[in-house]
This record gives sequence, C-alpha cells and structure tokens, in this order.
Amino acid sequence: MKVSERIYNSSEVIAFKSTKEEFGGLSNMAPGYSLRVNDVIIPSAEALYQACRFPLFPHIQEEIINQNSPMTAKMISRKYNDHTRQDWEEVKYDIMYWVLKVKLSQNSEKFSNLLRKTRDNAIVELSHKDKDWAVVPDGNNTLKGKNALGRLLMQLRSEYIHKNNTIDCVFPININGFMLYGSEIETVCNPEMEFKNKFLFDLDYA
Repeated sequence: MKVSERIYNSSEVIAFKSTKEEFGGLSNMAPGYSLRVNDVIIPSAEALYQACRFPLFPHIQEEIINQNSPMTAKMISRKYNDHTRQDWEEVKYDIMYWVLKVKLSQNSEKFSNLLRKTRDNAIVELSHKDKDWAVVPDGNNTLKGKNALGRLLMQLRSEYIHKNNTIDCVFPININGFMLYGSEIETVCNPEMEFKNKFLFDLDYA
C-alpha cells in the first residue's frame, strides 16, 4: 500500500486526537477495545500493532502486550527499534488494516456505531508532528499529511459499515513471519461467533 501526502480542510473532517473526545475510540490508543489473537488477550489495538513489529522476538512482544497503557506499549516498542522486522515500512499499513479489522470484528457494535457516526466525512488523526499516520496543522484551516490511519479507517468504513458487512473472522496477512509468541498468527474470529458455533455443534451431537 502506497500512501501519499494529502491536504484537508479542518472544517470538513471528523478529527480525533484525545481518546476522551467524541471520536476518540477511533484511535489505536483508545481503552475498552481489547483483542484476542491466538488465544492471547491484548489490551489495545496499539499494543497489537506494535507487537507485530517483532515477530522473531516473543519476549519483546510479551513486554509490549503486558502494558496496560497503549502509550507505554508504544514507548517500549521504540526501545527495541533495532529489532524491528526488516520489511516493516513495506508491510506496516497492511498490518495496521488487519489490526483495525480485528478491532471491528471483536468490538463490533461499539466500533461500528462510532464509524457510522462519521457518515461520509473524511477521518483524520490530528498531531503536532506525525505526518505519516496523522495530519498536522498547516495554516488557514488546512491540515496536511499522509493520514494513513484515517484513510484506513475510511477504507474499513467503506468496505464494512456502509455495506452492512460484518466481520466474523479475520484471516492472517500473507507475509513471511506473521507471528505472535513464536507461532504463526491464525485466523482470528469473533469470540461470540466461536461460542455460537460451538453451541450449535454441541446441539448437533447432543
């Protein structure tokens, strides 16, 4: 995925910066959106994304995932920058979109309702300096940056929310070394769907 810089009018966008704001749940730092991958409970989308940087270092992944604070998880990740997978810049956007799909699958009602409230407006993450994942003020009500996270959220909204498509399961990305705690990441399914399928299976064989 190639992402180029764009310009936005601040009066025409849905913007988020703090997780306490109306649309703060769109942030990877937002609390209350825990995830489960390979039977590992992960407290935030940010922790999962950062853990994916270090597929060959389970102890680093564990240190990141064990943090209650998403910001602390991000700061620990920076401490190990020299251990980042070599193709990170080529795969990071694909990994982020996978993380967002997992977040939607496992927090369907809350996250889909929030995305639905953005209607068809452009979604942007505001920052003072990050022009990759977010945008920065550029004067005269102008915001400038690649806004990669906002654009991935808009893609998610287009593919699933506007089309009323649900995500029961999210398949792993087809990249080398897509691993968690030393094991290949498996297909991730909504725990409620897994329970429903097990219940129906048990009824069939009762």
